[in-house]
Amino acid sequence: MKKVLSVEEYVELNPTWAEALTRLRNIILKTELTETVKWSMPTYCLNGKNVLGLGAFKNHFCLWFHNGVFLKDEHNLLINAQENKTKALRQMRFMSIDDINDAVVLAYVKESIANQRAGKEIKPKRVTKTVVIPDELDTVFRSNSELNTAFKTLTPGKQREYCEYISEAKRDATKINRIEKITPMIIEGVGLNDKYKNC
Repeated sequence: MKKVLSVEEYVELNPTWAEALTRLRNIILKTELTETVKWSMPTYCLNGKNVLGLGAFKNHFCLWFHNGVFLKDEHNLLINAQENKTKALRQMRFMSIDDINDAVVLAYVKESIANQRAGKEIKPKRVTKTVVIPDELDTVFRSNSELNTAFKTLTPGKQREYCEYISEAKRDATKINRIEKITPMIIEGVGLNDKYKNC
């Protein structure tokens, strides 16, 4: 897909909906939102935070409300375009320019601005993966306190990489060989894949 650099270019690339997109854009520009282009789509922000965007598709055009889940939706116009995937994003979909009610669209835009000011947003949950130490490595730790101490000072990500590297080996002999190979690296405090990350 072509990288879009301006809203005007986006409108030109979607001639079927050009007039309708321009009308929606003009409604949005009556507010204090800042216009930009992100993901090759017109996006409107408040203090650097995404509030809404314009979208054009084959059979419809739309407004994306990034935290639309918090909108009252008094006119029942919003849909979750990706059920089970998007928690906050809601879409106001139009099939023709005649579907646009300027006053209603402006009311939804203003409510989304108010919600952004109030800090209403769903923050993505960080998934914390636990480090599962393979039995073979645990056994070595019990007899090598220097290695055990060095391992505990590594970041959880580096610890996970080492543990997965050992666990992925099918044969016990391979696991032991891998432990012997990584022991000096752990003691030095380097990660298994550090040499690739610094390229």
